[in-house]
Amino acid sequence: MKAIKSWTISEELWQKVAPMIPAPQRKRGHKYQRRRGGGRKRLDPRQVFAAIVYVLRTGIQWKALPKEEFGSASSVHKYFLEWKRQGVFVKLWRKGLAEYDDLEGIAWAWQSIDGSMVKAPLALEAAGPNPTDRGKKRDQAKSAGRRPWNPAVPGRQRRGAP
Repeated sequence: MKAIKSWTISEELWQKVAPMIPAPQRKRGHKYQRRRGGGRKRLDPRQVFAAIVYVLRTGIQWKALPKEEFGSASSVHKYFLEWKRQGVFVKLWRKGLAEYDDLEGIAWAWQSIDGSMVKAPLALEAAGPNPTDRGKKRDQAKSAGRRPWNPAVPGRQRRGAP
């Protein structure tokens, strides 16, 4: 049995994704419009989707995409930006949630968020001083050439004074 890579797009998945991929639209009268037989052909949408999934699953940079397998990295990224602007990934996300809801069920009435966006207000009292700050003095943070005092009047106002 051949192992399937986590970024491989199965036929079943592609059948669900394909209807949400927008058809390419040419801009009429645009000076950069592709003439018949001129310029590069558009990439296959399935190949582009596979490349986007590859980037998401592996965490590589766009420019590191294997060109032999997916084509030009800059072209794939342009498709990604175009599809993002057209809401393709939001549609995919919503359809995936709806499908998961049908399979497993999502408790939509009761949801919570797990995480912390701010520091705990009483953490300093409970934890004490940071152990990495031992032995450091406040004066060490100042650079060698700076004056030890700050003027009461900002520099711009002092220069013009007689």
